[in-house]
Amino acid sequence: MSKGAHIEQESFDIIKAGLKRAFTEAETAIVQRVIHATGDFSFEDNIRFHPQAIKDGIEAIRNGKSILVDVQMVQSGINKKLLAAFGCNVLCYISDPDVASEAGRLSMTRSECAMLKAFSEPYPTVNIGIAAIGNAPTALLKLIEIIDTTPAPPALVIGVPVGFVMAEESKNLLLDIRHPFITSVGKKGGSSVAVAMLNALLKLSLQSI
Repeated sequence: MSKGAHIEQESFDIIKAGLKRAFTEAETAIVQRVIHATGDFSFEDNIRFHPQAIKDGIEAIRNGKSILVDVQMVQSGINKKLLAAFGCNVLCYISDPDVASEAGRLSMTRSECAMLKAFSEPYPTVNIGIAAIGNAPTALLKLIEIIDTTPAPPALVIGVPVGFVMAEESKNLLLDIRHPFITSVGKKGGSSVAVAMLNALLKLSLQSI
């Protein structure tokens, strides 16, 4: 084990020893990585898992489905080696010129229009398995709005936008849908949290193969 890997494992051991809530083994792996990424033990209390979330997320990864993200910061943080192991790719439409023009035409945010693009014809053919929102509450709100009507919904929604305007409200709405989700209630979240959750799922997907 390299020195860096040893330090990381020691950090995870410290985090695991400090956890007070009862999690499954797979949930613990995700919570550990989020706390490691943020240095914030309060995520132990904030994270919520739909009962099918981890199972469905792992299945989507093992089937090589695409991962849709709201911002490039999430895209850049995902472990590329693990993505390649499963043949997954990451989609991020936020900076596409057509998204920007549609946002102006429809008086929407680019984040909203990026979600519309992802789940409008012909884009469902890209086979999105996980949608991860780490920054934009409007993206999560739009995704929640269209998820029941799109012909190709993602298997899992990771919704962890951060902030003071609609972040908490969007995550509360996510808690009420029947679709598998992972979220962090309250105002905390962010791109680093979404990345940590995705990388944890990728590592979990390697197990028992």
